[in-house]
Amino acid sequence: MNSLFNEKESSAIISRINRLTPDSRSNWGKMNVSQMLAHCQEPLQIALGKKNLKRNLFGILFGRIAKKKLVSDQPYKHSLPTAPSFIVKDERSFEIEKTKLLQLVEEFTKGGEAGLTKEPHGFFGPLTNEEWDKSQWKHLDHHLQQFGV
Repeated sequence: MNSLFNEKESSAIISRINRLTPDSRSNWGKMNVSQMLAHCQEPLQIALGKKNLKRNLFGILFGRIAKKKLVSDQPYKHSLPTAPSFIVKDERSFEIEKTKLLQLVEEFTKGGEAGLTKEPHGFFGPLTNEEWDKSQWKHLDHHLQQFGV
């Protein structure tokens, strides 16, 4: 599985993000490209400890089951449900959101395992460094594929 901790693989993700344009169109889903760029920042901010997703009963009951799919080698399915706090409905600036996402990807890569939060994920519960890494790469790959890059 690919890893954002790997410079070469992180550079490939960055290159794909850089191929997006304000006119990039989605192959599925409801977000436009700027909303997707903003959406992709949320999980990275949680992994880096910049935001905290509060535990709720649904996550406590079903998070461990969903975690298996999160960190499996299978790609995410199209149009999966999204945490309400991750849904971006307002219009965003493409350049601002792209810059923010690129900075977070670089911070994740450069910070490595030491840069990750030690707090459990609000829905999935405790994650290993490998699980944080795998989930971030898969999430970015999923949405970059959504926009054809």
